[in-house]
Amino acid sequence: MSDTQQLDQLVAACHWIGAKGWAPATGGNMSVRQDEHFCLLSESGKDKGGLTRDDFIQVEIASNLAPSGRKPSAETALHTLIYRLFPEAGAVLHTHTVNATVLSRVEEGAALLLYGYEMQKSLTGQHTHEDTVAIPVFDNSQDIAALASEIEDYAARFPLRYGFLLRGHGLTCWGENVNEARRHLEGLEFLFECERQRRLLESK
Repeated sequence: MSDTQQLDQLVAACHWIGAKGWAPATGGNMSVRQDEHFCLLSESGKDKGGLTRDDFIQVEIASNLAPSGRKPSAETALHTLIYRLFPEAGAVLHTHTVNATVLSRVEEGAALLLYGYEMQKSLTGQHTHEDTVAIPVFDNSQDIAALASEIEDYAARFPLRYGFLLRGHGLTCWGENVNEARRHLEGLEFLFECERQRRLLESK
C-alpha cells in the first residue's frame, strides 16, 4: 500500500475518532509508519476530527526529529518507541477517552486485566473469552523520554501487546496497519466501557 493510501486511511481514522469524542480539545496523536526509518505523525494542537494530509509531520524513528523542522508532538517518543519495539507495527493511535482515563486511575495494579468478554476476540491472536488480556498501566509523566524508557524496560521483561494505559491520561494502541489499529482501539474501548460498568455495578 502506498504512503498516500496509508495516510488517507489514517486521516479517515482520525475523523472517526474525532466524531466519537475520543480525542477532545485537540488531545491525542496518531501516526503511520512509512518505512523502517520514518513515520508520519499528527501535528500537535489540532482538532483530530478535522485533520488533513498536510497536518502530518514526517519523523525519524531513531531520533524523533522532523527533517522538515516542524515541531512534532511532545509524545512523539511513544510512537517511535512502538515502531522500534515492534517492526510489524504499522500504525499507532493515542486517544483520551473517559473510559480509559477513569479506569487507568482506579486500577491500582500494574495492568488492567480483562477476561470473560466475547469482544476480547476483536484483538489479534485472541480466540476465546476464557483468556485474560493484560493491558499495562504506567504512571503518567511529563518527562516523555523517561516514560518511554520505562515502557521499553517493561517490554524487555513482559509481553506488551495491543496497547498500554497512562494513568489519568489515556490509551496508546497499535496494529500492523491503520485498520487493525482502529479495530484494536474500538475493541479495547468497548472492553473498557464494559469493565467500568461492571465495577460500578459491583460497588453498589
